[in-house]
Amino acid sequence: MTSDVDGARPGLTPTTAVRLMKRACGVAGLDSRGAVLIRLGENALVRLACVPVVVRIARSEEYLPQVVNEVAVSRWLTTVGFPAAKTFEGVEQPIVVDGHPVTFWHLITEGVRKASYGDLGRMLKDLHALTPPDGVRLPRFDVFGRTELRIERAPIPCDDRAFLRSRLRELRDGVETLAFASVRTPVHGDAHVQNLMVGTDGRAVLIDFENFSFDHPEWDLMVTAVEHHSLGWQTPAQYADFVAAYGRDLHNWPGYGVLRGIQELRMTTWLMQNVNESAGAASEYRRRIAALRDDSARRDWQPA
Repeated sequence: MTSDVDGARPGLTPTTAVRLMKRACGVAGLDSRGAVLIRLGENALVRLACVPVVVRIARSEEYLPQVVNEVAVSRWLTTVGFPAAKTFEGVEQPIVVDGHPVTFWHLITEGVRKASYGDLGRMLKDLHALTPPDGVRLPRFDVFGRTELRIERAPIPCDDRAFLRSRLRELRDGVETLAFASVRTPVHGDAHVQNLMVGTDGRAVLIDFENFSFDHPEWDLMVTAVEHHSLGWQTPAQYADFVAAYGRDLHNWPGYGVLRGIQELRMTTWLMQNVNESAGAASEYRRRIAALRDDSARRDWQPA
């Protein structure tokens, strides 16, 4: 969704993640000895030591349809030769362990070079040119995702909750007015540069298919456009590379204002789940909610 780093969520602790990984590896016939937890966020990622595989553990069984979709998308992209993360062969996936969908992925060994915004623009241009096969049933893009659920559950003041509910209603109405300038294509759904990895061969690889869908490509372009035009997270040169590689600047589209509002709301409601976890998250949430209340305010947001 954004370039914010995922924070840990209730119900998927380091201890739980390791336990689930061991049980899933037992089912899959893989050796879990020496495995290392490398990330704990919306998913837990564990790198195995005895085979170059990453085990991905979802937070709950409600994610199962998305996980099934991820596996199907990866296999399709691999079949057509698209540079994308690959599921580990020989294992029926996903495996559900104690209500947590688990998948297995080939480890991507990163090289020295980091992915550029030019890489991202080229990757999205190529992705949006693909035609999915009949056997892969991609959903429409879930514009607001779990935004409403987060608004209702997050530990925030009542007046903030009321404001965010109102803002969500406004943006839902705004979506109905959009006149898209494109046909529907495969859409990544969380198209920021952190969802590219560059291997030792120098080739960028697309990862994280949790929000993959079949919809208008504007939903992918809005992420980097908002990060640049609204938040200033890319330099002019970086954004120019992205636009040159893709061939379009979404900022020039009449619907950009609505998409900017959606992206900023998603970023704020994602972060507010973590306000009790650290002073930094709480401070950044206050900065973001204040900016949402004043549309003309400067967005001096920080990645969190």
